Amino acid sequence: MITVQTTPVRWQNSGFIPAQGPQGREGSMAHAILMAHNTSNDPDRLSIRFDAMASHDITYVGIIQTARASGMKEFPLPYVLTNCHNSLCAVGGTINEDDHVFGLSAAKKYGGEFVPAHQAVIHSYMRERYAAPGRMILGSDSHTRYGAYGCMAIGEGGPELARQLLRKTYDIAYPKIVAVYLTGAPRPGVGPQDVALALVGATFKSGAVKNAVLEFFGPGVTSLSMDYRAGIDVMTTETTCLSSLWQTDGQTKTALTLLGRGDSYRELSPVEGARYDGLVTVELDRVEPMIALPFHPSNAYTIKEFKANMADLLHQADVDAAEQLGVKNAPSLVEKIVDGQFRADQGVIAGCSGGTYQNLKRAAEILKGCFTGSGAFWLSCYPGSMPINLELTRQGYVAQLMAAGASIRSCFCGPCFGAGDVPANGAFSIRHSTRNFPNREGSKPGDGQISYVALMDARSIAATARMGGVLTGADELPDVPADRADEQWSYDDTPYQSRVYFGVGRPQPDAGLVFGPNIADWPEQIPLPDNLLLTCCAAIYDPVTTTDELIPSGETSSYRSNPLRLAEFTLSRKCPGYVSSAKAVQAEELKRRAGQDPDFPADTGIGSFVMALKPGDGSAREQAASCQRVLGGCANVAEEYATKRYRSNVVNWGMLPFVADGVRTWNLQPGDSLYIPGIRALLEGDGEEIEALLLQGGGEEKTQTPVKLRLPSLTREERDIILAGCLINYYAEG
Repeated sequence: MITVQTTPVRWQNSGFIPAQGPQGREGSMAHAILMAHNTSNDPDRLSIRFDAMASHDITYVGIIQTARASGMKEFPLPYVLTNCHNSLCAVGGTINEDDHVFGLSAAKKYGGEFVPAHQAVIHSYMRERYAAPGRMILGSDSHTRYGAYGCMAIGEGGPELARQLLRKTYDIAYPKIVAVYLTGAPRPGVGPQDVALALVGATFKSGAVKNAVLEFFGPGVTSLSMDYRAGIDVMTTETTCLSSLWQTDGQTKTALTLLGRGDSYRELSPVEGARYDGLVTVELDRVEPMIALPFHPSNAYTIKEFKANMADLLHQADVDAAEQLGVKNAPSLVEKIVDGQFRADQGVIAGCSGGTYQNLKRAAEILKGCFTGSGAFWLSCYPGSMPINLELTRQGYVAQLMAAGASIRSCFCGPCFGAGDVPANGAFSIRHSTRNFPNREGSKPGDGQISYVALMDARSIAATARMGGVLTGADELPDVPADRADEQWSYDDTPYQSRVYFGVGRPQPDAGLVFGPNIADWPEQIPLPDNLLLTCCAAIYDPVTTTDELIPSGETSSYRSNPLRLAEFTLSRKCPGYVSSAKAVQAEELKRRAGQDPDFPADTGIGSFVMALKPGDGSAREQAASCQRVLGGCANVAEEYATKRYRSNVVNWGMLPFVADGVRTWNLQPGDSLYIPGIRALLEGDGEEIEALLLQGGGEEKTQTPVKLRLPSLTREERDIILAGCLINYYAEG
């Protein structure tokens, strides 16, 4: 079905051969696009300027505040502000709508594009209006992926977008390029989420494509519609790749023409002799309906395999829930097996991955003339944009879904991050959305509530709804409609023309920004001291720590525009004692700065750090790092970082992204300390390793153990940002 090769290959004679030497990298599609956007003279150290950017209402306030504090006067490139995350203003009272008002005022003042709430999911909007072959787009959301349109898109933390607003560049080493070669055509009942989950399951755990660009091509591409390609593409984020790119063809050109942008089409395909750093082969005709069990998209099985091993797999999910969430005596998933069949409680088809025209049309066809029933199971459908919703309505598919018992919701990302359709305690939700991380659906284990999310394709979710909640793969139905490669939809942007503020290139410098009471400036940060004494305030030994665990999503999103209030939720669901511990350490540092502890060395700063084996999987949200910094955090210590974007967030907020070999053997516990002499001198130079002293225990039993901390691959600018204390300070210095 999917095979992964991690050694270099060369595309030659419509096949692949082992690559000897570096020659041929210029033959990839990605190379041409990267070089066209690179402003440096070094093809190995890239300085990228993007064609456009996009942010949603969890991130754009902080980005604009950062850029404004650093001297921004106008948006120097098209910048789209969507309102698809904090759209439910009942969550957080007036706080969310205050952010929206700020966003509109910023779009007017600085010259941006403002998409009001419920009009479009961020990525649906960017596919429809901006993605095109050869372009590069930067977004402050991890699922910024428009490769299906031949557009390289990257999801990053807010500071990287602020850099673009300040006319700076996105600086990275030339990335690995991995070929994803598609053959065959999907079977009826197999949708894009099935292919995506199979791909994530085959690549995530090994790290085979981490921080790489995935380049999709091969004869199988022509068997896929544009919606189908986009549905696979958006999920590549879960492989931990950097970006993605697809070859273009007649379907791409037709889609762009229907979107009113046919003149932006250009053909993209690899050149004979193109070299790739690895190869993933996907046999589309062998992919089956899939399910990704809690608590990660890579925990993927075929539905047939799941049904054959339900009891064992569900028992393991119970064990994972107890270990990862710390919830004892939680409702067991095994109890959902009734008469040999597994019963789900909820279905959701939503967002950038699920809410496409083709997915919802297919669900409507499967459910036509059927009923979801009046039992516990219920189904919600969220179109990705108002033009999609308009066409589904005109074609009668919304009516078919409603008649079957489905609820039709607005264009909103909420179910993807816990702000909509939160399941009941102990409930099991099947979702065509992007993630099923712990608590991502909005449950609160700390309050005794736990629920579970499994990822599935819209076709199998509709099949399950048709069976009243009995888990059913779409290929089990006798009459499941097939997906066609030429399946397009008629695009009518009247809803946008009626509501969207189009101000790109037309700033109004005299216009004022509108600040709600919850919108606050970033607190001041100080430059890096000569030495550091850091206290461990959280030690996480899970194999991977997600950004959702570092700073929860859901209702906490209402405080994204207030750094101090949001920081109160830092690690709240993973390490409930973190905030109080970090504040206690921060209080000692404030005493030091005020000269209230004359016996403590003036050149040694006091701060906290978090130890996690592999932190940062998941969202691009900068707050996963900034909240630590706001509470006095100075460093993370890890074996490795799950994603580049999280490591970048750590650096941009002035924290040290330490890695250490064998850190799990240190037996770090909250309260242990690291004394790091000479850290400022190390960063002023070009050193990458420093001797530190690990202090553990108390009183006469306190031990002092020399340890080595590493800062590999820090650029000169990254060093200067940390020395300055954060990105804002760095730019303020001029």
